[in-house]
Amino acid sequence: MSLRSQLLKGILEGCILSIIEKETVYGYELSQKLQHFGLSDVSEGSIYPILLRLQKEGLIKGEMRASPSGPKRKYYQLTNLGEKALCEIQTEWKNIQKPVDKLLNRSCDDER
Repeated sequence: MSLRSQLLKGILEGCILSIIEKETVYGYELSQKLQHFGLSDVSEGSIYPILLRLQKEGLIKGEMRASPSGPKRKYYQLTNLGEKALCEIQTEWKNIQKPVDKLLNRSCDDER
């Protein structure tokens, strides 16, 4: 597993919740939105297990809906519990991001 994959694995759940917070989406659409934000290396195969886990934890709920083309699709939306979890992830990310940025940026500057 690449370093990028390892780092992304830890925050991908928050990214998925953040997208679902903005709008109800189905799995493939979620994959496309992640790619739009620059996370092109996230495969659909890694998204669906996360969606299943988030649904089991009550953070999202899925609903089958008719598709304008082809079979029905499962659309996901955030629950109240999911909104709280997303806020917690956002807070923790901010708390981690600043010191990590300081440490990593300092290391790169020191080597130059």
